[in-house]
Amino acid sequence: MQYHIWTAGCQMNMADSQRVASELEKLGYHYTDSYREADVVVLNTCVVRQSAEDKATGFLWSLKPHKEHFPDKVLALMGCMVGVKGSKTLAKSFPHVDVFMPPSEPGPLVDYLLARQAEASDLAQRYRLQDEAAEDFSLLLPLHEKNNLITAHVPIIYGCNHVCTYCIIPSRRGRERSRPIGELAAEVQSLVAQGVREVTLLGQIVDRYGYDVPDGPRLPDLLRVLNEIDGLLRIRFLTSHPNYMNEALLEAVAELPKVCEHIEVPNQAGDDLVLERMKREYTMADYSRLIRRIRARMPDVSIATDIIVGFPGESEAQFERTLETLAELKLDVVHSAMYSPRPGTVSAKIMADDVSAAEKKRRLDALNALQEEIVTEINAGLLGRKLEVLVEEKQRGRWKGRTRTNKLVFFEDESGKDWKGQLANVEITWTGPWSLRGSLPGQTPLIVTDEPLLVPLVAS
Repeated sequence: MQYHIWTAGCQMNMADSQRVASELEKLGYHYTDSYREADVVVLNTCVVRQSAEDKATGFLWSLKPHKEHFPDKVLALMGCMVGVKGSKTLAKSFPHVDVFMPPSEPGPLVDYLLARQAEASDLAQRYRLQDEAAEDFSLLLPLHEKNNLITAHVPIIYGCNHVCTYCIIPSRRGRERSRPIGELAAEVQSLVAQGVREVTLLGQIVDRYGYDVPDGPRLPDLLRVLNEIDGLLRIRFLTSHPNYMNEALLEAVAELPKVCEHIEVPNQAGDDLVLERMKREYTMADYSRLIRRIRARMPDVSIATDIIVGFPGESEAQFERTLETLAELKLDVVHSAMYSPRPGTVSAKIMADDVSAAEKKRRLDALNALQEEIVTEINAGLLGRKLEVLVEEKQRGRWKGRTRTNKLVFFEDESGKDWKGQLANVEITWTGPWSLRGSLPGQTPLIVTDEPLLVPLVAS
């Protein structure tokens, strides 16, 4: 028996797909990269942007004749397209789908497969026994990823209690639910035992971890627990909200040796009126002060942000203020996107989408061009420095990894050593906006060609 999982969207969806794969393998299924050969096909969907939902819908419809030809094949739809409450409308629209699964919940598919099998009692017993054998581990990696992944994502808080006017996530993933700190520690320990060396803690607002639990632990407490796990080399977390990046969290990042000096804290726009319409609940003065506080605690920190261009009512002058803010703050990464109305969001209900598509594209291009200049300048300052790189894989004959500040680095090694999962001390010999190249001490520097090693991914 084989399974195939198609995953779209964010790191949270990637982590959810890993969990589904783990549960399917407990049932005796094996992974295949071909949906045509699979007995179980799972589509894990994203609806943050219309293009993502359209892509999922298109793939779903393309599977209908395949399902009709192979009626025993199980087709499951998961993720934000289903939402936390499920959808009777989806069931009517896609009658060829057997199972609908809310985000982060593999249970409906497991229950369906157990009930469907003729030997359900034996299968259920085997599933329970495997669960008991793994009772110390919250997650067993799928076999095709075990001892192969160097980095992994770990959701620590599901849902979101904020209602930013452009965002569909709260209505699809529900209210905040923090996972127990012991469960998270066990999951990270299990990942480390399977070869993972770096974990990224995930949440829609990750630094609200524990806020839903009276007198519960907070993110700094969790970081301190995970920092003590043997074999774990690095810890990251995303995405933060400016209002919850407090001194206790900054202190933990600055002091804990395994927590990387890389902060993802979106500002979304550089104008206060636009931020107010977005219901972000801070001003640009607040955001700028936060950036200064972060850099005061960690001078070598890298900071990433999200920016939406063309939000309803955004004037040319307001967009220019975003550019001015970006030029002033000089952040390392900007995840940029053009605004698109999502049905069910406040902005789609009450705000006119009054910035033309052509103007949104012009603003996006201007933003990305400015950011390319900024990050080129930032990275140039790393030339000649020796940086610690966690090596993830070999790509086109070169080792590839990331610095603590999340800079992508390529290097070669004349010795033939297997660097995967190891920390390498790399001297940077070339810098560009999207990657760095370097060499190991005492070896010939990597020859630079005009052929790009990495093309930036720009959201649209």
